[in-house]
Amino acid sequence: MNRQLVVFLLSFFSMISFAQNRGTVKGNIVNESGVPIPNASITVLKTTNGTSTNNLGEYSIPNLPYGNYTLRFSMVGYQKSETKITVNSEVTTVPVWVIKETVNELDDVVINEKKTNKFTKRVSATVSKMPLKDIENPQVYVSVPAELLKEQVVTNFNDALKNATGVTRLWESTGRGGDGAQYFSMRGFSVQPSMLNGLPYINNGTLDLANTESIEVIKGPSGTLYGSSLISYGGLINVVTKKPYETFGGELAYNAGTYGLNRITADVNTPLGKNNDVFFRVNAAYTTNDSFQDAGFSKSLFVAPSITYKASDKLTFMINTEFFSSEGSYAPMLFLNRNLPLSFNSIDLFDKNYKNSFTSNDLSIKNPNFSLQAQMLYKISDSWTSQTALSRSTSKSDGYYSYLFDRGNGNEFDRYITKLNAESFGTDIQQNFIGDFKIAGLRNRMVVGLDYYNSIMKDNSTGWVGLGFVSLADGSDTGNTTRPSVDNALAASPVTKSTAETETYAAYISDVINITPTLSAMGSLRVDHFVGQVDNEKKGQTALSPKFGLLYQPLKDKLSVFANYMNGFKNILPQAITNQTTQEREGYRTFDPEKANQMEFGVKSSFFNNKLSATVSYYDIKVSNIVMNVGNGPATYTQGGEVTSKGVEVSVVANPVEGLNLIAGFSKNDSEVTKDLDTAGYIGMRPESAGPETLVNFWANYTFNEGSIKGFGFGFGGNYASEQKTLNRSNIGTFSLPSYTIVNSSLSYSTEKFHIILKMNNITNEKYYSGWSTVSPQALRSITAGLTYKF
Repeated sequence: MNRQLVVFLLSFFSMISFAQNRGTVKGNIVNESGVPIPNASITVLKTTNGTSTNNLGEYSIPNLPYGNYTLRFSMVGYQKSETKITVNSEVTTVPVWVIKETVNELDDVVINEKKTNKFTKRVSATVSKMPLKDIENPQVYVSVPAELLKEQVVTNFNDALKNATGVTRLWESTGRGGDGAQYFSMRGFSVQPSMLNGLPYINNGTLDLANTESIEVIKGPSGTLYGSSLISYGGLINVVTKKPYETFGGELAYNAGTYGLNRITADVNTPLGKNNDVFFRVNAAYTTNDSFQDAGFSKSLFVAPSITYKASDKLTFMINTEFFSSEGSYAPMLFLNRNLPLSFNSIDLFDKNYKNSFTSNDLSIKNPNFSLQAQMLYKISDSWTSQTALSRSTSKSDGYYSYLFDRGNGNEFDRYITKLNAESFGTDIQQNFIGDFKIAGLRNRMVVGLDYYNSIMKDNSTGWVGLGFVSLADGSDTGNTTRPSVDNALAASPVTKSTAETETYAAYISDVINITPTLSAMGSLRVDHFVGQVDNEKKGQTALSPKFGLLYQPLKDKLSVFANYMNGFKNILPQAITNQTTQEREGYRTFDPEKANQMEFGVKSSFFNNKLSATVSYYDIKVSNIVMNVGNGPATYTQGGEVTSKGVEVSVVANPVEGLNLIAGFSKNDSEVTKDLDTAGYIGMRPESAGPETLVNFWANYTFNEGSIKGFGFGFGGNYASEQKTLNRSNIGTFSLPSYTIVNSSLSYSTEKFHIILKMNNITNEKYYSGWSTVSPQALRSITAGLTYKF
């Protein structure tokens, strides 16, 4: 009995001693204005302990053994900060921690579903190639964050961009070399996704979203900072990838849905090494999906390993890679005849064949892609950072591609098919020096950069052969679309070998000067030397691209008024000159760069502790020196066309009450061809690449944060597009795709570890189309269920 009592007392006092040797750390974090910072990450270095701040900026870390520690703060949009503490009592209160906002978010990642106004992104390091808050940037851009994509169960790039103001798809992915990626319209011009983390990215197919942190839709001709090779006069699309972070975590998810959708994704992050200076993250996805039509499928495997190594307080290395293998059979686009008077006057025949793919699953195309991006960030001083970046990407096209071309009789379309064997290579090397310093008491934020870009496209595809025709009147098809039949038809078609290579050498500088704390001016200039080669014809040309911006904040960090002048340009490869009578090649012609100039002004706001962010802008773009095609098919080219594009855009992102988040956009665009060949039929007409005049997007989600239904949520939204003139020429006629309204909704339930969601797209099962001198049916009603496990 005495022995048992002794053991009990020893155990009891041991427990007391143990309890007394551990404590809780508490504190509060605010920004320089004294506003609490919610959802910030607090890590206890060299331990597995950590937490996040609540809506009041408060944090609490329990059960820390007595001793000395270093706390690290990290959050997108704020400077990383560390503070040393000593735990020697049950409760250790850290003095109020004041954190400065910053521009460098290259290695910061926040994963938190309760973030205030979680659909907004206040800071971007890529839009202006320097850290700059949205409200102090005289350029307009829209961010589509990963949080929004999760709430909408988005599994493809097109659905993701339906959340971007003024953007709609023109062409589906074709898988072809050079122009295989999807085409979208933006501010009256066609654009493809071509940037990854602000660096060039080549893709002949589509993009997987598994490694996406956000999508930045940067508006206006941005040639000054991004050159000519991969941008549009309407803007550019940049994908920001997920980055490794400092603690272990991740998630596994499975989505299943209509039309055979099965998608498994994984996101795993872990620190490596004993010194907590290496962080590794891998995102992966496997997807299979069928078509809403009678044939068609896609399947893909995506793996994206990335690593960050903090060699010292000044030196950081980052490597991001993506391996993407996809195969699919896609319905051929229906091209309206551009050479004869229009023979269609309604959408009725296309509606009748809405689910008819006019292809078979035998005719598939493979698009393997690889990309690597390596960056070295070196902090030269408190004022200057060096960014050295290397980007490599390759994309292949291997398989069958076909299209249908209008015979001009109001019913039938000829099928043309080829077997593709093409490969695209892209290499980009950048050296940027990013500064934040004062001269004569004026704050300057500057980027000075050098850029080398090389692009090679090799094509060893067969020629085009006819393979029967289809009838919209009765849905009949005279072509045999089995693989043996197609191979037999292509056997006599010679392989056409061609190589096109471009090189660009560029230097640029951009400076944002704060004349006063609330008045800033941006001045930028690029010198760009382009060398293009097609076969044995080579040409070099030099272009200057300026950019200016002025911004005034009547209410600092809450309201800004801005104006900008932006320039874009396009270097033109040498073009073959063909005799229109004999159809024989007579040599090549070279051209000066095309030019685009934009004037824009507007207002940006961020009110109620960033719960309401809005941008309203008016733009006027004029493109000149456009290369024009004299005729169709083998042709002679000339130069001197002009297009104007004007419009209004409104974007709103809000968190009006706790649990409710919404994003909305409105755009109206007026585009016109003002100068062209008299015989082309374009003068005075809206360009066929301009898309619908009016676009509206909206999505709202509400999640209950209290009570017995805590964690339940529902979402509602959709898209509207006015009619679209997919073919619009005064000499042959105009064919319009009807306007449409698509409505979507979702139901969800979330806990700390699990997220369950059910999403329905196109609730009314509306038939609608996209096109660019083409008519392409879009997906009908679909339901997707998703389950996510977080760890």
